[in-house]
Amino acid sequence: MTNGFGMPVTDSHVHLYPPEANRDPAGWAAARKETHWATLATRRRKDGRPVQGFAGVETLLRAMDAAGIARAVLLGWYWEHAETCAEQNRFHAECVRLHPDRLSACASLHPAAGRVATLAEVRRACDEGLIGLGELSPHSQGYAVDDPVFREVLALAADLKLPVNLHVTDPDSRDFPGRVATPLADFTRLATEFPGTTFILAHWGGLLPLRDPAALKLTNVFYDTAASPLLYGPEIWHRFIDAVGAERVLFGSDFPLNLYPKLELEAELGRLVEEARSSGLAPDGLAAVFHDNVARIFRL
Repeated sequence: MTNGFGMPVTDSHVHLYPPEANRDPAGWAAARKETHWATLATRRRKDGRPVQGFAGVETLLRAMDAAGIARAVLLGWYWEHAETCAEQNRFHAECVRLHPDRLSACASLHPAAGRVATLAEVRRACDEGLIGLGELSPHSQGYAVDDPVFREVLALAADLKLPVNLHVTDPDSRDFPGRVATPLADFTRLATEFPGTTFILAHWGGLLPLRDPAALKLTNVFYDTAASPLLYGPEIWHRFIDAVGAERVLFGSDFPLNLYPKLELEAELGRLVEEARSSGLAPDGLAAVFHDNVARIFRL
């Protein structure tokens, strides 16, 4: 895979949905009572354009080819119902089966299914070749971070060596429809109480380690760059990595979210790759962010 600067790129944060959801997002969500996803995913900007697309697998692969991205890790969503989690997990397993050389995937879950069913779903997803859990969000899904089933899931994730991606909202971010606050102290607590579990905090972790220096000591916590241009300026790459270290950051896009709505009509991946490449990071740091960290953490 050629990207113009001689190093592999893996996107650690991509969302895909079943074809039925792509054809009629609002109807699909209504049938499953996934109101939060519908609010976020079907929003439109002030000019009437959608905030995100509904890309199929082939569209994703073409976007990856155009940007020089060798592999993408598909993340689930923080669904409100366990049945929707299972449905997406089966879809992800099929995507990986069809494109094992280009796609890996994580599993969604909801503790409301109960202890036995939730742990069984984690094991089933693992048996089907899924390599992590997430993107999860207790705050958005409606359960507490000390939910006993969720805690068992985190312990099982450590045993099965499944990294756990958690959605994080920057406490200073602007308000928007569907925004849910995610207290940063909750993530510090989880990482401290589950030292054997690998956590990936999405969206630069809401800048957790820049706000709380104690988070720098949490060696089981990593951060992805999903949706970066919508949240921060290009300076975030150096600002964050200088403080935290390149070995703790994973390149992620949040595709098919349109990251550059003023420049692009639809979601694409090349501009974010170029933004990272142009950040001034040293080649070894850039290689770590673009691929090495993702490959190590997910055992690709």
